[in-house]
Amino acid sequence: MSTVGALRHRDYRWLVAGRAVNYLGNGVAPIALSFAVLDLTGSVADLGVVVGTRSLANVALLLLGGVLADRLPRGVLLQGTNFGAALSQALVALSVLTGHASIPLLIVLSACNGALAAVAMPGSAALVPQTVPKELLRPANALNRIANNTAMILGASLGGLLVAAVGPAWGIAVDAVLFLLAAGCFATIRIAAPAREASSALADLREGWTEFTARTWVWVVVLQFMVVNAASSGGISVLGPVVADHSFGRSGWGVVMAGFTVGALLGGLLATRWQPRRALLVGVLLTFVNAVPLVALAVQPGVVVLAVCMGLMGVAAEVFTVAWDVSLQENVPPDRLARVYSYDALGSCVALPLGEVAAGPVAASAGVAPTLLGAAALVLAATGLALCSREVRGLVVRGQEQVSSAPAQSA
Repeated sequence: MSTVGALRHRDYRWLVAGRAVNYLGNGVAPIALSFAVLDLTGSVADLGVVVGTRSLANVALLLLGGVLADRLPRGVLLQGTNFGAALSQALVALSVLTGHASIPLLIVLSACNGALAAVAMPGSAALVPQTVPKELLRPANALNRIANNTAMILGASLGGLLVAAVGPAWGIAVDAVLFLLAAGCFATIRIAAPAREASSALADLREGWTEFTARTWVWVVVLQFMVVNAASSGGISVLGPVVADHSFGRSGWGVVMAGFTVGALLGGLLATRWQPRRALLVGVLLTFVNAVPLVALAVQPGVVVLAVCMGLMGVAAEVFTVAWDVSLQENVPPDRLARVYSYDALGSCVALPLGEVAAGPVAASAGVAPTLLGAAALVLAATGLALCSREVRGLVVRGQEQVSSAPAQSA
């Protein structure tokens, strides 16, 4: 059940390569685009509108992405969306280089990019179980996460170097080339669309919702992360820099955030080897760790302690994510998996803006430390309630049972 075994499968190799290049581009894009907007108008408000429009388009079209990914060959869908992303980024770069860029134009192109990412996400996640045998799902998902996290780190570094060396416009142009390369990788995947009967888009959404709600452990964990993600993001992304400014400084905050990245990489490596029988239970239990950096920020320890806390959170996040992916991929029929992923992504992320917007006013009223402790309490409460579900506690990794007792069977 080794990682090397997963890499022996041709379509899986191209999927990992395509996703890694895609994530590399996604690491470059926000840095280059941010400085392009600031060079254009110097307005933080304009930057917020451009970035926010992309996020809004992304959330709005997630469900459509799930429907399309369950109807069409997923490799073809990923090829098309990455080609579209390459085109949109090329237009941004060209407009900036020729002096024709404007905020309305950048808003439209950012919305296109966000929409394409929304359409691609469910299909990308649902394609993994079509590329490897069931007994290799866990190492395959873990390796996928390691490749994606590494690519995001390299992409952020590359974005900063490109902006400094040749300017944001050329950085965006390089980003367009990366998306084009990702489309080429996905073009080599030869996997047909899951067999299913023709139906309307509305019927597809209803069927996906029925599949999403049919398993208690699915919607319970999504509700848990609706709260956990909002509390963690509001506490760490919004109030974390405030704590840093009043204590150890901005450079120290960079070290703290790097701790999460290092932890995520270690968590991915751990997930390739450690395969508990009740993987979902272990993953949900580890979510308690999300409260640790929030409490640490409230008491304002040193940079090293905070970096370690964030590292532990990164490890926990990756172990949970791999357990979650394997749980969905083993238990949801292939022809409905992308739609379940889209409902999962929508539910998990819909409260993120609320947590981020509310963190500032609540901290101004109650104080930063009490707000951070309140966010930690929300994480603990949501996770504790999720563990009350017998289905969450009892779900067993099927791949291990099949390896020990019977040959793997297709769903």
